[in-house]
Order: sequence, then C-alpha cells, then structure tokens
Amino acid sequence: MALPQVKQDATDARLAALGEVTATGWSAKVRADALARVRQMGLPGARDEYWKYTNPARLTSVEPQAASLFETDESPVFGTVDRLRIIFVDGVFDADASDDLSLEGIEISRLAEAQAADIHWAKDVYGVLEANGQTPVERPLAALNTAFATDGVLIRVTGKVSKPVALSYVHANTQSDAILHHVVKVEEGGELTLLENGPAAARFNKVLEVEVADRAAFHHVRAQGRDHERQAVTHIFARLGEESLFKSFTLTANGVMTRNEAVIELTGDDASAHIAGACVGDGDFHHDDTVFITHDAERCESRQVFKKVLRNGATGVFQGKILVKEGAQKTDGYQISQSLLLDDDSQFLAKPELEIYADDVACSHGSTSGAIDEEGLFYLRSRGVPKDDATDMLTLAFLAEALDEIADEALAEEILDRMAGWLVRHRA
Repeated sequence: MALPQVKQDATDARLAALGEVTATGWSAKVRADALARVRQMGLPGARDEYWKYTNPARLTSVEPQAASLFETDESPVFGTVDRLRIIFVDGVFDADASDDLSLEGIEISRLAEAQAADIHWAKDVYGVLEANGQTPVERPLAALNTAFATDGVLIRVTGKVSKPVALSYVHANTQSDAILHHVVKVEEGGELTLLENGPAAARFNKVLEVEVADRAAFHHVRAQGRDHERQAVTHIFARLGEESLFKSFTLTANGVMTRNEAVIELTGDDASAHIAGACVGDGDFHHDDTVFITHDAERCESRQVFKKVLRNGATGVFQGKILVKEGAQKTDGYQISQSLLLDDDSQFLAKPELEIYADDVACSHGSTSGAIDEEGLFYLRSRGVPKDDATDMLTLAFLAEALDEIADEALAEEILDRMAGWLVRHRA
C-alpha cells in the first residue's frame, strides 16, 4: 500500500539528507533490510495512532533544531560509582576520555569497527530484536537507527561482571544529530548493570537491544541529560529467556522533547521484566513513555511503573500495553502510570491497555492524575515545615514507587538526590 504523499515526502527528504547506507560484513544485509522497512512504513506523523499525543516533527525533520549547551558545575551522575566508563561526544566515541574496555566476564567492541567483520556474535541480535518489535506496532525511527547508526557498543556478558558499565553522552555541538545503536547479550548465568547518563546531542536517536539468556540478569539505570532544548527518541528492545531478569529505570529532568519506547518480550518460563521511569518537567517540556510488553511463556512477571511531575504547562504522556499470548498461563502483569500536576496548566495523557488470550492470569492497570495532597501539605506545615520543603517532600514520596524498581540502593539514593535538587532549583 502506497504511503500518503505527505509521509512519503517527509521520509524521502530525511533519507536523502542521511545519504547512502554504507556497510560491509555481517551488518550490510541487516542495514539494507532496515532501510527497506523505513521506506515501507514511512517516518511517523502526527496522525499515526501511537503518535497522536506526541508530534514527531522535531524527530523527523531533515535538520535538528539547535539546542543550547547546558553549563553546570554539578558533579556527573554516577560520578562516585566504581564503573567502566565509555564516553561519546555528540555520538562519536571518545577513546581518550574512556576507560580501557577490558573487564573480566565481559567482551566489549565498537559497532563502528566490528560491523566490517564477516562474522560477529552481534549478528544474531543487531537489528533482529528491532525487526521483531515492529509488529504489531510500527516503530520506523528504530528501523531508521538500525540502518544509519554510526557507532555504539556491542557488549557480550559471559559471567557476573564485577562493576557497572557506564555509557556517558556529552553534548558539545548545538546542532549535533547523533544516531547510536547498542547491543547487549547476557549469556546464561551472566549478570550486568548498565548505566547511562548525559544529553548526547541536540537531537538523539538511540536503540538498545538486549538479549537476556536463561537465568541471566540485566540491570539498567539511566539519567537523561539536563540540556533543556535537546530532543531525543530512545528505544529498548529486549528478549528474555527462562528464569531471567530484566530491570530498567529512567530519570528524565528537562528536555523539550523526549520519547522513550520499550518493547519487551518474555519468551522463557518464569522470566521477570520490570521497567520504570520518573520524570520532572517544567514549562516547554514534553515527555512520552511508550511501552509494549508481550508475555509468551508461563509464570512470567512484568511491572510497568511510571511517575511524572509536571508544572508550568509541561506535558506528560504514557502509552503502555500488556499482551498475554495464548498459553502464557500464570502471567502476573502490573501497570501503573500516575502524574502529579503542580499547576492548572500542565497535562497528562495516558493510554493503558491490556490484551489477554490466556485464562489463568493476574493483570492490572491503573492511571491517575492529580494535584498535591492538600491534607498532607497541611499536616507538614502545621508541624513547622516550610511550604516549599513540604511540597518537595510530598513530591518525592509520590515518585518513590518508581525508584523502588532500582535494585541497587546506592544508585537509587543518587537518583533521589538528583530529583530533590531539581525540585529545589525549580521552586515557584
């Protein structure tokens, strides 16, 4: 079926600006197939069902809008954590700033170098999970990433890694347009914690594909950068084996446009997937979490916990779905999305969904939006707590359920401190 002319023109213009897909080795066919998917689907438009709450124009335009650099003397997120640091500046790997990539129980290579090889373990994952994630909902910006990603890391985990791997993204050019693609394969019995922080670029398109094998574990904590004018679309595609664990948490503070997508498939019995997020936005701020979790095995558990604090006209979006396939008995699916509106000008738009084809399941979803708890505020103020401090305390209590999804208490404490600092800086 032919694309509408408006969508066709926008797609052609963006692809022409990106130029030809140049790849050799194992990645050549994968990239060609991804480009074909983009041409067939077309880039998203405001009339597409899964984009009706978020206008994708900033993410699909030929050139990114300029984004001012954010100057701060604040220490980097996760700066006190013993970690292996991998640095990207405007989407380009910075070898001098990065640590040595060797660490026991893990193999790390760069996409820019490994893609030219004839054989590489990433061939079984790169673009594969993304392609699977195009059904039943099309995700053309992810396919665009697979076709044109300039760099990224390929991480193969063979044991329990002793310290986290940290991907830090530096925004140095006001008009940078970065496309990064990361692949993580956690083999049976392995365990990895992956940290991400920083604004990355004026416009950022990132894909993270994660394969978690039987009895393996993957922990992911990221803090998206504070450069307010940045625009970003990120995608997580994950596939879970038997008795495996996947946990991901995202903190977003500032950012004029952010769309975070997650597509998770539980294919092994007794697997568990938790994905959570907390965002705090002020003014010209649009934040969209879109999640699709598929249960395709028995006795699996999934949790979606998303909290948004919005003020001065900020907008928050949540689109979350749990799909339970036939035969996925004993499924336990939980989904909650809530917003705290600190004024009358902000809005929260939610679309929770359940689609169930098994008869022995426990699935629930809920979505609420409201103002600060006046009784709680009165209680704290009656005991001498200043209004601003009391408001911040109640706001942090509202966000607590999302932070509980972070397994590492030290990381959770750092995220809490960052949110508390943001609230203090943005007091009315």
